[in-house]
Amino acid sequence: MFRTSLTDGLHSTSIEGLLEHYSPNILPEPPKTSIFRMIFNQLKDFMVIILLIATVVTAAEKDFKGMGVLLFVIVLNTIIGFTQEYKANKALAALEKLSVPKAQVIRDGEQIIVDSSQLVPGDIVVLEEGDAIPADLRIVECSRLEVIESILTGESLPVSKSTKKILTSTRNLPLGDCKGNAFMSTVVAKGRGKGLVVRTGNDTEVRNN
Repeated sequence: MFRTSLTDGLHSTSIEGLLEHYSPNILPEPPKTSIFRMIFNQLKDFMVIILLIATVVTAAEKDFKGMGVLLFVIVLNTIIGFTQEYKANKALAALEKLSVPKAQVIRDGEQIIVDSSQLVPGDIVVLEEGDAIPADLRIVECSRLEVIESILTGESLPVSKSTKKILTSTRNLPLGDCKGNAFMSTVVAKGRGKGLVVRTGNDTEVRNN
């Protein structure tokens, strides 16, 4: 479907048009939220608003002990919510660092090194031990190829890859069971192989997982 050759790769003359069609292979910059905005987001929560109203009513009745308890609950809730949102934003920011700067590809029958942002679906990527995988790939050739996919699956043990087709009745196969695929920002732990680029940038599993 990509009009490529597993031995010669894409023709260099087709790259520009493919980049225009698919866009560069880069992960989008996540939105950045200020600390004050994150705190404000917690105070907008419906339950917090109810507690604030209750605090005002309690203060008006001069029940300062009850007011103190309510204020403590509000502060605690805000701290917990802020911490969770802050960690989530840090995780999103980490996506910026997951892009692989360089990749070995075969184009015009020659193995060359290119900026990974210039990869397009149809490119043939050469994988070696220690390489970070620069895009989502379909494995087309491998020799004892094992990939660490903990960034996607949480599993620390490497996964053995294969060129064999997977026969299954479901289309929602867990990533760890996708033996014929390798995913952007995972790492080759052992062996070598080649992969056909099938998804880049914003369409990759690391972006949508």
